[in-house]
Amino acid sequence: MIRYVYTFLLILVAPFLLFGLYKKKSGKPSFGPRWKEHFGRTPPLKDQSTAPIWVHTVSVGETIAATPFIKQLKEKYPDTPIVITTTTSTGAEQAEKLNDIAEHRYMPLDLPFAIKGFLRSIQPKMMLIMETELWPNTIHYVAKSNTPITVINARLSQRSAERYAKFPSVFKLLSNGITRILCQHQSDADRFKQLGVPPEKLAVTGSLKFDIIIPPATIEAGHQLREQLGTERSVWIAASTHNGEDEQVLAAHQTLLKTHPNALLILVPRHPERFNDVYQLSNTLGFNTAKRTQPQSDFSQVQVYLGDTMGEMLILMQAADVCFMGGSLLGDKVGGHNLLEPAAVGLPCLIGSSYYNFTDITNQLTEVKAAFVCQNSHEIAMHLTSLFSSEGQRLNCKNNAFTVLQRNQGAVQKTVSNIKLF
Repeated sequence: MIRYVYTFLLILVAPFLLFGLYKKKSGKPSFGPRWKEHFGRTPPLKDQSTAPIWVHTVSVGETIAATPFIKQLKEKYPDTPIVITTTTSTGAEQAEKLNDIAEHRYMPLDLPFAIKGFLRSIQPKMMLIMETELWPNTIHYVAKSNTPITVINARLSQRSAERYAKFPSVFKLLSNGITRILCQHQSDADRFKQLGVPPEKLAVTGSLKFDIIIPPATIEAGHQLREQLGTERSVWIAASTHNGEDEQVLAAHQTLLKTHPNALLILVPRHPERFNDVYQLSNTLGFNTAKRTQPQSDFSQVQVYLGDTMGEMLILMQAADVCFMGGSLLGDKVGGHNLLEPAAVGLPCLIGSSYYNFTDITNQLTEVKAAFVCQNSHEIAMHLTSLFSSEGQRLNCKNNAFTVLQRNQGAVQKTVSNIKLF
């Protein structure tokens, strides 16, 4: 009964969800005629030699994090096709980079007819869900088709666990269809267990995101960009900022300029539809602002460099000396973003006080003083001034971050070893 009510409600809100999904945005790839795949009109795979492994990664971040795992999974099962599904077109663009070892299809909506259409066409032998993207109808019909479901890189925050605890019947509906849950941390496994998941379904394999590999081409592109921006100046990046944070970031930059007048801020809004608004804001506040999409030969007078492209965050980070991670200055609205990418390129990290989505990673980095929590723009500016005044401090942050990364690596191998074809 719960699932029927859920399906009815989903039908009511689907038009609004689809409007947001298909709405044209600057820098966002078009779905083109492939929009039909969201409704179960899924083309068969080119390789139909045997039933494929289905990996669902939602969007860009999950696809990037799953990439080393997917490559190693293919090495383990070279004769088994792999299909990657994403919901978003930006995720699809990232998944296409793996087209030599896997095919991409769009994830069908969580409606019975769409899920059934996908299953008829693809006929997977196993479904792997990245993190905790759990959809009731998907899990029901995949399990009903006798296809085992494993959640990989699973995390369950205390906040989410408390919400599920209020609706135990809903969580039971989801968890009953899942075969295995491979958790990032023991605390995640403990929370799943408290919600009633049998211990034999649980394993702790670590976070795939710690096994991040920075491609040499990305490192080189970052170095080239830094040469253009200026190697002798102080450069920091504010990554994945949300509406309401840009003003605080720019205020911190204004303060920094008093002690480091040649400093440069690389400002990268989280959502592409905000690129133009943030550009106008920066100009209105009096900063000499340049866009990445508008190349120029002289950056000597540029104070703010707007990263108005998609898929280049690591390149932009590689060109910086310090990173502030957005989504963390807005109270409980967002809950922060992942600090592992800036840590992996050796950047000292700053983050606001709201980072509940990445508590473990952030705490590990702050404990070794590779990252610092800032309550407001004043504290951001204070830490920036300190870091830019001491190359030794920045180097210590870099080494400490690498220590955290190294002691947490190995999740890819542990996760792959837990994937066994039935």
